[in-house]
Amino acid sequence: MRFLAILATTLATGLALAWPLTVWWLQGALGPWPLLLIGCGLIAWRLPQARGLAVVAAIVLLAVGLVVDAELGMRGYPVAVNAVLLATFALSLWRGMPVVERLARIKEPELPARGVAYTRRVTQAWCLFFVINGTLAAWTALYADLAAWSLYNGVISYALIALMFTGEWCCRRRLQRSAP
Repeated sequence: MRFLAILATTLATGLALAWPLTVWWLQGALGPWPLLLIGCGLIAWRLPQARGLAVVAAIVLLAVGLVVDAELGMRGYPVAVNAVLLATFALSLWRGMPVVERLARIKEPELPARGVAYTRRVTQAWCLFFVINGTLAAWTALYADLAAWSLYNGVISYALIALMFTGEWCCRRRLQRSAP
């Protein structure tokens, strides 16, 4: 049983990460409605830390599909993911511990005050990233053809995420070396 759960989680994670490319590949064969429903399920299931927000995002995508256009609801998946992540990171700045600080404390439970301030700034930087990336994802959903939407949301946005992680890692290393 445990093997099946691990397999299902691995497959769902892979599908979620490859969603824009999967849509590009299957949209002609399946049409937008089945893909919209699968995408909504993926959002609600794969973002357990923000389950309430993720369910709201899935409902919004379904509403867009019903009221406006199923393909637009389907293409809204990356917008919804960015919105849920933005809300999660932004809310953590006002309530409790910022997301990046929580992650940092896994490795360094006794994080110094300088590290706490740094993790707050990094959480703010990720919020800005999600605003920009979500805006670009929305623009591609509204105005780009399916190939361009898939390219941005399935390739370019991941490259930008990798750049963000790399840039933050370089800054952190430099800050750690200059620490007393």
